[in-house]
Amino acid sequence: MKSSIVAKLEALYERHEEVQALLGDAATIADQDKFRALSREYAQLSDVARCYTDWRQVQEDIETAQMMLDDPEMREMAQEELRDAKEKGDQLEQQLQVLLLPKDPDDERNAFVEVRAGTGGDEAALFAGDLFRMYSRYAESRRWQVEILSANEGEHGGFKEVIAQDQRRRRLWPAQI
Repeated sequence: MKSSIVAKLEALYERHEEVQALLGDAATIADQDKFRALSREYAQLSDVARCYTDWRQVQEDIETAQMMLDDPEMREMAQEELRDAKEKGDQLEQQLQVLLLPKDPDDERNAFVEVRAGTGGDEAALFAGDLFRMYSRYAESRRWQVEILSANEGEHGGFKEVIAQDQRRRRLWPAQI
């Protein structure tokens, strides 16, 4: 991982520890506005701090496994540990990079999903219906609530138009669905 990313992660981890200490302070607890703001910041930093701590532990495991490679009796076990640790380290690096992406302020808001049948008559309406059902089932599997606000059904099934409100915490691009 790049040193600039590690430096940023270290700064975030230190801030997480600082906020944790401030939350335990009696003066902070007495000031409810400050306590609420620090609690939100702590919650935002917790995932990054936890993942960074795991990543640092994996890096230590990799160093230990590399030192064990010198011992002929431990070489096979060390190679296996090294392989597992590198794999886990790669996964954690990807998670950390995603966690470092800036948060979209609209992520917490609900979304409206609108599916319309294009030109093609009944076939287009059937396709729009299939598309909306796929989206609805995906949302249900994620335990998101989808509420149909307006629906105009086709003559032979499907939808000419359907509008639904999607209540979820994590926003997805259409390509991710």
